[in-house]
Amino acid sequence: MRVDLHLHSTASDGMLSPGGLVVAAAGRLDLIALTDHDTVAGIPAALAAAAGRIEVVPGIELSTTHDGRELHILGYDVDPLAPELLEFSRHAALRRQDRMGHMIGRLRELGISVTYDEVVRLAGSEANVGRPHLARVMVLHGHVRTFGEAFERFIGDRGPAFFPVQLLDPGEAVRMVHRGGGAAVWAHPPMDLVRSDLETLVALGLDGVEAYRPRNLAAETEEILAAAAVHGLLVTGGSDWHGEWSGPIGDFAVSPDEISGFLARRGT
Repeated sequence: MRVDLHLHSTASDGMLSPGGLVVAAAGRLDLIALTDHDTVAGIPAALAAAAGRIEVVPGIELSTTHDGRELHILGYDVDPLAPELLEFSRHAALRRQDRMGHMIGRLRELGISVTYDEVVRLAGSEANVGRPHLARVMVLHGHVRTFGEAFERFIGDRGPAFFPVQLLDPGEAVRMVHRGGGAAVWAHPPMDLVRSDLETLVALGLDGVEAYRPRNLAAETEEILAAAAVHGLLVTGGSDWHGEWSGPIGDFAVSPDEISGFLARRGT
């Protein structure tokens, strides 16, 4: 069994529609999770497309703010029809739109001209606008050479065009996932925060941590695994795939042995 528990669709800031993502993953992966940013809108279409092809875990990736840093909580096996999650998704879309306007303004101050309408056209809908769409527009205009450069130099969490937005705090995100019937897992945890803040998040009810990622160093993965064992946390892994710039779907996968606790929890 090949598993990827962190994939995004056009319901947030991915390249493929939820159904298209499932079709692309089928044959290369056996179990995937759709974890769009702050929305469960794509889950019904993904589940419908999955029938007979592949197993899909309904998920979400919630953006939170913790001590001035953006921190993401993955929710697995959430109810896509939970009223609280649907209402949160609607408000999160409005916050993303406001944030995008501010970031485009900051880029303009840096001499980089990008319009909001261009980002919306690339996103396919104003409700979906996110930093990956902005990065792709910057590449198209030649402001940067690569998608990664856009984040590293300008729009990453510590870049000059980054605009912080008031998000949930991690405890609120964990509780929302639990009320939606799911397990709350820390996505792509920065190593400095693993060392300083993991105990705090565990006290807030965190269920697991994402240990296996394409860009993790082996030593980082081992450190996360050791910390997870100390705190009795579930371990997950995923590519954080958004589009072709992330490489082909299925190039990265985790094995059942690596995420055995997670699979046992859901009876897979």
